[in-house]
Amino acid sequence: MSNYLYTQAVNLLKQLISTPSFSTKENETANILVDFFTKQYIPCKRVGNNVYASNKNYDVAKPTILLNSHHDTVMPNSAYTLHPFTPIEMDGKLYGLGSNDAGGCLVALAATFIYFYHAPSLQYNIVFAATAEEEISGKQGIEMLLPFLGNINCAIVGEPTQLQLAIAERGLLVMDCTASGKTGHAATVSGANALYIAVEDIQKLQKIEFDKVSELLGKTKLTVTSIETENKQHNMVPASCQFVIDVRLNEMYNFNEVITIIQQQIKSTCVPRSTRLKSTSISMQHPLVVAGLKLGKQCYGSPTLSDKALMPFAALKMGPGNSQRSHSADEFIYLIEIKEGIDTYIKLLLQLL
Repeated sequence: MSNYLYTQAVNLLKQLISTPSFSTKENETANILVDFFTKQYIPCKRVGNNVYASNKNYDVAKPTILLNSHHDTVMPNSAYTLHPFTPIEMDGKLYGLGSNDAGGCLVALAATFIYFYHAPSLQYNIVFAATAEEEISGKQGIEMLLPFLGNINCAIVGEPTQLQLAIAERGLLVMDCTASGKTGHAATVSGANALYIAVEDIQKLQKIEFDKVSELLGKTKLTVTSIETENKQHNMVPASCQFVIDVRLNEMYNFNEVITIIQQQIKSTCVPRSTRLKSTSISMQHPLVVAGLKLGKQCYGSPTLSDKALMPFAALKMGPGNSQRSHSADEFIYLIEIKEGIDTYIKLLLQLL
């Protein structure tokens, strides 16, 4: 890897940090990415706030690898002591909102794409995509862009994994549940308290065991995360009570199985918000994984969700940075991690290309 690619990657990351790009509001960072590729004399296209480009010698007869990460960020939390939109180099670190999640991955993948862009006889095409709305699993991100990318055979999804191989990740199922009762006055025995019904159901949910255990992800995990009634008065028995279930699925279950198991156990009605964010895995024998293993990397199951969940093809989640820094105050990435990210991506792809 040349120092030029590393310098370009760091400079791009500083520009991205300096520009707010909250989910659904990534217009300016999309402009920065278009400008970046234009200055590299690489044609790119834009769909909404998603930016993508293909290698110069793209051949429709060849299989295609997607290099993808996102350029949206969460809001900075109140514990920040440094300005979230000021890129600061200090003690070998680059501070700033989105530096770790997932700016370092994004610019390392962009540099990798540039490295291979002019190669005349690759075994695979390479498509780079910087996408929007990942942090909210929005529909104007990778899901919107996929129809424009052609036939993708597999992908590297850039998320902070300390450059280890996240070959599986949990899916997400959020359900809005309603317990129904009958209103009445709290001073009498009238009514059927929906809150009590909800509490009984929640106690049953605590005892649910999902028997299929994943070697990589462990058990499917269920958590009730909120509860409320419409009551504003202290003396009224609530006729309905709403609570929310957050389920993190391993790859052993699909959404319908989990919904059925839950609904059979409780009286409340449950409505899933979405069944888009499925659990995913990639085979240990897939060429991307085999190439990573040859570099001495380790495989693991990731508890965090990514756009990998929305990809209908095999995808390996891998990137510089540490997920424990994501969404934290004074977020940072080590500069050496960006350099190592570029080096690792290039070495991994050279085994395939």
